[in-house]
Amino acid sequence: MRLHFFMPMSSRHRKLGKILSWLGPTWRSSPARRILQSICLVGFIVFFIYVCWPYGSSEYGEFFEAKEIIEAELFLVLDPLISISTAIAARMWVWSLWYAFAVLLVCLVLPRSFCAYVCPLGTLLDLFDWAITGRVLKSRTRTYRSLANTRYYVLAAVLAAAGLGVMLSGFVSAIAVITRAMLFVAGSVQMGLLKGWYLVPPMNAGHWISIVMFAVLISLNFLERRFWCKYLCPTGAVFSVTNLFRLSERKVRSQCVECGKCEQVCSFGAIKSDYTTRDLNCSFCQSCAGVCPVEAIEFTGRWNSEEYKARSEISKSIMLSRRNVIAGIGTVAVGAGLPVAVCKAAGNSKAVVRPPGTVPEDEFLQLCVRCGQCIKVCPNNVLQPIGLEHGFDLLWTPKVTPDWSGCEPSCNNCGQVCPTGAIRALDLPEKQAARIGLAEVDKKTCLPYAGNGQCRLCVDECNAAGYDAIEFVRVGGEAADNGEPIENSGVLAPVVLEDKCVGCGLCQMRCKAINVKDTHLLDEAAIHVAAGPGKEDRILEGSYIELRDRRRKGQKPSEQEPQGAGDDYLPDFLK
Repeated sequence: MRLHFFMPMSSRHRKLGKILSWLGPTWRSSPARRILQSICLVGFIVFFIYVCWPYGSSEYGEFFEAKEIIEAELFLVLDPLISISTAIAARMWVWSLWYAFAVLLVCLVLPRSFCAYVCPLGTLLDLFDWAITGRVLKSRTRTYRSLANTRYYVLAAVLAAAGLGVMLSGFVSAIAVITRAMLFVAGSVQMGLLKGWYLVPPMNAGHWISIVMFAVLISLNFLERRFWCKYLCPTGAVFSVTNLFRLSERKVRSQCVECGKCEQVCSFGAIKSDYTTRDLNCSFCQSCAGVCPVEAIEFTGRWNSEEYKARSEISKSIMLSRRNVIAGIGTVAVGAGLPVAVCKAAGNSKAVVRPPGTVPEDEFLQLCVRCGQCIKVCPNNVLQPIGLEHGFDLLWTPKVTPDWSGCEPSCNNCGQVCPTGAIRALDLPEKQAARIGLAEVDKKTCLPYAGNGQCRLCVDECNAAGYDAIEFVRVGGEAADNGEPIENSGVLAPVVLEDKCVGCGLCQMRCKAINVKDTHLLDEAAIHVAAGPGKEDRILEGSYIELRDRRRKGQKPSEQEPQGAGDDYLPDFLK
């Protein structure tokens, strides 16, 4: 069995070889890999820029569904670290684990091929090296083999933190890193160019932290090609561990002339000093075989009995020396223990308004990988990433910002693209029944209550959205001696109907836009959406429509209430 996808030096396609050589030596040696890499990178960009662009119709959910022929979160669910760490942290089955298992099964036959063929971050690193670092630095002779085991330590720290209920994979997993960077950079540019720069939300500390992290990650290429992939990437470490069970591998025949061309072209540090293979590093890119002048390199079954060059060094890439063990324990203790301690110590005095369909907060923080995909598909930037104002534990998680905009009734995009189920995928009727908060009128500043005019902005906006959750009624009237209210006394003012309000924030958005920004009658909106116990519905499973109907009837939850819909997440009058 031979798995050859490279172009040998003796190939008859000499004209094609010259054309490919113009693109680069690895295009000539392994065109199949470069073509598939290009397809995957273009696909990732199309998903992000086109499919996840919510504009084009006021029926946001239907418009997005029509474009999403392939799941927009495909690359996120293909990253096994995201699914595995999420399942460990939440202690539950995550649907994306099926994709993770499928990818790992493929990598038994094509070891670590995800890194060489599919990963858009790896392809971007190759492009950066071809366009910049490879031209600025003509030679990079220094290697950092002493860091070879670091990615395993990072992986262990991520899994250890997940076991303690804290999600760190979103900070370091390959696909989450590039998706979040695309959101904060390319997403903002797209919004500014296509819709207007005034619609781009202001940047917070979370934006800058992510952008700086990504810039440092890319800049590591100045030290060594694919430095991140070789030494730091925990997703790559997952595939390297899978390589222990590989069914095929790179082998070198005895006619090898030790010219060193294979070592020069390898981006993953998989070629040892005797030109045999570091098996846990090899990504099956096959560029080495394409540049071999004597065609001594083959990719064949692991237990192939033909004669190949004997290995003069230990083949294991993970060296369990005393120094490495101590370094690993220290890295895991600091990498997992410090974030866990910070997250457990952090307390949030103010509840955050989350997207519709968000599971209970504890489970949400264990499931959310901070990829930002939900923010990208949200029209009008209702969802924005949290910075450090709520502590490290909530960094980059999505929050509803009614001061900026309101949650559109025709949109359910955020749940459709969530790769882990932190935001449930709801159909539109369920989404429209899911309470994310409760609108509250500030009677001290509201214009009708304060006697400064008859303002109906919140009422009209709520009625236009179809919720009819705010009524304009007479309040504060005087009573006669017999206790009966005096007709036409008091003022006409907005009153929120708690059994109808879902906390969409459209009322707050309208009050802010007109009374604060336009007419300058107020310093801040006189109606605002608040979250917290008794004001929101956060359930792991079950129907929001049924939950709303029971609330309106004044019924208490049944014994078969879906998990997560207990007293902590129900209004006070139902407890």
